[in-house]
Amino acid sequence: MTYFAVLYSYNPDSEKIAEVRPVHREFIATLHEEGKIIGSGPFVDGEGGALIVIRLPEGSNLADAETLMNQDPFHMQNVLDRRVIRTWNPVTKDF
Repeated sequence: MTYFAVLYSYNPDSEKIAEVRPVHREFIATLHEEGKIIGSGPFVDGEGGALIVIRLPEGSNLADAETLMNQDPFHMQNVLDRRVIRTWNPVTKDF
């Protein structure tokens, strides 16, 4: 499997984020059920943003991860301040 860390930056007080959050969470839940997400959630330091860790078949690349995450309502509704997707190598893991 190939893993990717997806970092979202957004204002935690954004009305747009709050409005889109329910459909974003449905999207995330569906990917989790499909085994494509191994963890996700917001940062709790008051700065906003979130981390999502996705798992795709071996040989997948950044373009594959971007294609998948482009379907996220947060991205589609243009409510993120920034999105970074990086290939990740989990040296230790429990998944």
